Amino acid sequence: MTTQAGGVPGIDVAEAATRLATDDPNGPLLVDVREADELAVVRVADAVHVATSTFTDHAEELPKDRPLLIMCATGVRSAAVTGYLLRSGWTDVSNVEGGITAWQRAGLPVERG
Repeated sequence: MTTQAGGVPGIDVAEAATRLATDDPNGPLLVDVREADELAVVRVADAVHVATSTFTDHAEELPKDRPLLIMCATGVRSAAVTGYLLRSGWTDVSNVEGGITAWQRAGLPVERG
């Protein structure tokens, strides 16, 4: 784990994929904050979608009792959302550095269409 600008904790895509590979129901949850049109192109299976544009309206639906890994296209929006969650009472939240772009470059599995 790294610390990004503004003190936001970050995690690279390889570590995120490793953490997500658990069968533990209390394990990490991947939260994709991209917009619906972006998800229609490419997405990670089993990720929860909460668009940045409506995030503050739905943030309370996210669990506070398990780690959250926040992803967007490149890591900029997800870093902002990670910071927001940490300021709002969540304690185990990390930004997935490089987002879905880095995820794909690393050859990690995605769904298309």
